[in-house]
Amino acid sequence: MKHFTTIDLFAGIGGIRLGFDNAFGKSVKTIFVSEWDKYAQLTYKANFKDDFDIAGDITQIKEQDIPPFDICLAGFPCQAFSMAGKHQGFNDDYKGMCRGTLFLDVARICDYHKPKVIFCENVKGLTIHDKGRTFKVIVDTFEKLGYKVFSKILNSKDFGVPQNRERIYIVCFRNDIAPTEFLFPEGNKKNVCIRDILEEAPIDSKYYLSNVYLNTLKAHKARHEAKGHGFGYVVRDLDGIAGTIVCGGMGREGNLIKDERPHSMKPSTHIKGEINNESIRKMTPREWARLQGFPDTFVLPLADVHLYKQFGNSVSINVIEAIAKNIKSVLIGKQ
Repeated sequence: MKHFTTIDLFAGIGGIRLGFDNAFGKSVKTIFVSEWDKYAQLTYKANFKDDFDIAGDITQIKEQDIPPFDICLAGFPCQAFSMAGKHQGFNDDYKGMCRGTLFLDVARICDYHKPKVIFCENVKGLTIHDKGRTFKVIVDTFEKLGYKVFSKILNSKDFGVPQNRERIYIVCFRNDIAPTEFLFPEGNKKNVCIRDILEEAPIDSKYYLSNVYLNTLKAHKARHEAKGHGFGYVVRDLDGIAGTIVCGGMGREGNLIKDERPHSMKPSTHIKGEINNESIRKMTPREWARLQGFPDTFVLPLADVHLYKQFGNSVSINVIEAIAKNIKSVLIGKQ
């Protein structure tokens, strides 16, 4: 079987790579990785043993300095598009196509190397940002570079993880090998729930909210409900699924659970008040990893604050793997 080479841009902790590794097995090899966040680099290095260093800021790396590759993996940050709407979409810059975003770097690198496949993942809102103009620029750019573009919004809950997470997935095949159509996976609709991904009890008491903090959350939610807003903490049903896990704001408080299994009521960290007697807790970083489909063999080397951010920013492995299997089928068929 032919071997394919990949580069991992905006790599984070390697979620997209892991999905492709699972799908392609020994027929894929990653030859270049770029990630600027030093904490994400630490988690990445703890889990992938490459014989090269992780490159930093991709904007400072010349495309000529990247080795030739077959597949580009690029979960480029959605924040890069935050200004587009104020300037009637993108301003022209790269060959009259796009400017001022990290997507530009995906375009210039792939324009130079002309890989067989470009794979991108982003937030669902990208498709409607700036009245759809942002997404149109992305599609038009890839087409002008010589690619046939396929895209679809998929939900992680349909792929065996108990998380409601909709994302847009973009698959681009170079025109000379592009199929007439590319079928995205439908998902196996496997019925899983939060209870299935819980760590074994007892859970460290540091994950259980203090009564002071829980009362603060209740008061905050009540104020917003009085104003007709839907903001506030959410306690998820263990037999249901989690909301989208995110890295900031109310990320953890939006996915609280009631875990009545035995646990210590003695605080293991400094808190105001006492541990709440309603058994309300945050999910652990390992549980967040499971919500994203990461295996338990995935090493979590850092403090919780970094891990929550990293998994909130990452991808659902199950979805990536399912798409990658379909990509592999196309590439094998073209050999």
